[in-house]
Amino acid sequence: MILVFLGYMASGKSTVGKHVAEILNYSFIDLDTYIEEIEKMKVKDIFETKGEIYFRKIEHTYLKDIINEQKNCVLSLGGGTPCFYDSVDWLNTINNVKTIYLKASIDVITNRLVNDTIRPLISHLKSKEEIKEFIAKHLFERSFFYNKAQIKLNTTNLSIKEISEKILLELF
Repeated sequence: MILVFLGYMASGKSTVGKHVAEILNYSFIDLDTYIEEIEKMKVKDIFETKGEIYFRKIEHTYLKDIINEQKNCVLSLGGGTPCFYDSVDWLNTINNVKTIYLKASIDVITNRLVNDTIRPLISHLKSKEEIKEFIAKHLFERSFFYNKAQIKLNTTNLSIKEISEKILLELF
């Protein structure tokens, strides 16, 4: 089975994904890290030098490669991945894939991102208020795609262990 974690940036996809992968003895892949290794560039640099359209195209290609090549794996998507190329709809049609939306509150995400300077979509924002406003607007736009996930879990105020347990109970 391939477990695909989706949600907004800083929602805990990689942190929880690694924990669940360890429990299940599955491999773990972070899609952004995977892209950086193959492209030999940071995601931020790809956005800056080649643009978001280029990034979204290669992101979708690598997503398909991973899904076609992996068996027992936890895959953490980038925050925007589900919003392009009908990715969630496609993933939901695959028998051995389960999509899982980790939903964190705007305040939790804001607090996690307030000092983050490497994420291309927010690197230009200067204040906590600007970041919170951006996240609220972006989450509103993206929630349609995130809510297509087969499993939806509100992670606000939950520990990594609690989130992992809830996911495993949903799956098994």
